[in-house]
Amino acid sequence: MIQAALSPAVAVLPFPAKRKLPLAEFRSSPYFLQSSRRWRSSFKCCCREGESVAADQAADVVEGFLVLSPEVPWNEGSTWSIFATYMFSLHIPLGIGGSSIAAYVLRQPALDPEAQVISLLVVQTLELAGALLLLSTAARPEHKLTNFFQVKKSDKERNWVLASALGFGFLLLMILLTSLVTSISSDGGRAANSPIVKEILQSSNAAKAACAFVYCITTPLLEETVYRGFLLRSLASRTNWQQAVLVSSAVFSAAHFSGENFVQLFIVGSVLGCCYCWTGRLSSSIAVHALYNAIILLAT
Repeated sequence: MIQAALSPAVAVLPFPAKRKLPLAEFRSSPYFLQSSRRWRSSFKCCCREGESVAADQAADVVEGFLVLSPEVPWNEGSTWSIFATYMFSLHIPLGIGGSSIAAYVLRQPALDPEAQVISLLVVQTLELAGALLLLSTAARPEHKLTNFFQVKKSDKERNWVLASALGFGFLLLMILLTSLVTSISSDGGRAANSPIVKEILQSSNAAKAACAFVYCITTPLLEETVYRGFLLRSLASRTNWQQAVLVSSAVFSAAHFSGENFVQLFIVGSVLGCCYCWTGRLSSSIAVHALYNAIILLAT
């Protein structure tokens, strides 16, 4: 009792209740405005950082796609002059007028199927030899013919066999889709629409074998050397590889002088160009080209 009487009296004051702000008043308060600005700025920074990382990763993938050596054996400004020399001195006289030349030499108004395929083989071989001679002559002295198509990275880093298989499958798919969209025959290509080739394939077995050798070996070697090994590589050394593939594919398609097959031939050239850029080996594009021509011959 005495202790209770001596203890000081403590007055308990009521604590004021917290006032709830209306939503509109809370949004206009300085605290809310400052917090929202910080949140928006941090969100924008995160988005920009994410976009920057994604863009850098995409650029690395695109840049890492190409394994061709940036150094080419030919002078930078001589690409189109060398190609024009090939077109007007080799491709047009031999590739386009080869049959007429053979008929004139043999003094026959019309060649039989075996003579046609033999003349085609001779013409294609001469054009290939002439193209290699032209490229070796136009190259700088320190470059040899065997070093024309060297790669920047080791061959072990890129599986050219797998790339060829994927490229061939994708090529067949794209040709089929293009044929359905454009109402062009799915056979496509110069060989399938040539009545001369059809006549050759309906003749003797020797003519069939010679025709297969021309379209599956000689023609892929020639066209891949010129349009991918020379033209595409020269363009890719001074511009991005995507533009080089498109330009070289357009030239490749136009050089066949087949307007009805231009789209399909452009797709063929694009797939072959991508195979060459990714593997750095002409063997990949040559293999895909040979398989494609073989399918065309079987479908004829």
